[in-house]
Amino acid sequence: MPTKKSVPASSIPVSDRVKASLKWLEENGTQRDRDNLTRFAISTDKFFGVSMTSMKVLVKQLGRDHELADGLWKTGWYEARMLATMIDEPAKVTPAQMDRWCRDFDNWAICDTACFHLFDRTPHVWKKIQQWAKRKPEFEKRAAALLASVALHDRKAEDEPFVECLPLIEPAATDGRNFVKKGVVWALRGIGGRNSFLRDMVLDVAQRLANSTDANSRWIGKTTLRELKSPAAIRRLAAQR
Repeated sequence: MPTKKSVPASSIPVSDRVKASLKWLEENGTQRDRDNLTRFAISTDKFFGVSMTSMKVLVKQLGRDHELADGLWKTGWYEARMLATMIDEPAKVTPAQMDRWCRDFDNWAICDTACFHLFDRTPHVWKKIQQWAKRKPEFEKRAAALLASVALHDRKAEDEPFVECLPLIEPAATDGRNFVKKGVVWALRGIGGRNSFLRDMVLDVAQRLANSTDANSRWIGKTTLRELKSPAAIRRLAAQR
């Protein structure tokens, strides 16, 4: 957001910064990127059509800003919410905010970006995984795939929290909704890629799912087995030792 360098952004009212950001997004929207939303199955009613590459330019200008992130999210615009997930400050995010934003998830892109760029860096991550796994709406339940984000990003996390989350997998595996079952595979793949111990734990779960009488569970189990047993996955695991 272009502001004079001599004027700290924090001294400008949040409402003005939100308006400036929305103006930037509107000016940088293109028909091609609006068409891409449909092509990538991103359903939303309020959008400008700004590519992620372009949005990252604005993210760099804005920097981390918790108040602005909250203001942008409240506008309901797709790109504004994407920005919010990338500029918010993890240490300032509260459990109530996480729940509020989760209830607003209306497409996979917002859900995944919030989990992958923000929520997995908060101190509330494990509690929310447990809670959201029991949600009913498709994208709220997919948010439990936050488990995959933590598996990929938090290299210092102990094995125990991941093991404790595995019992959430099998009940969720019977959900045939596209973005839920793909989220389950994503979580299993992320956990199984951390180390040999967790890989063996995940393979046991995946094998049970593959042998299930439920079609969705079988698909998830077979897909996970195939991916974790692939030569590429085995090489990545060996390289981490």
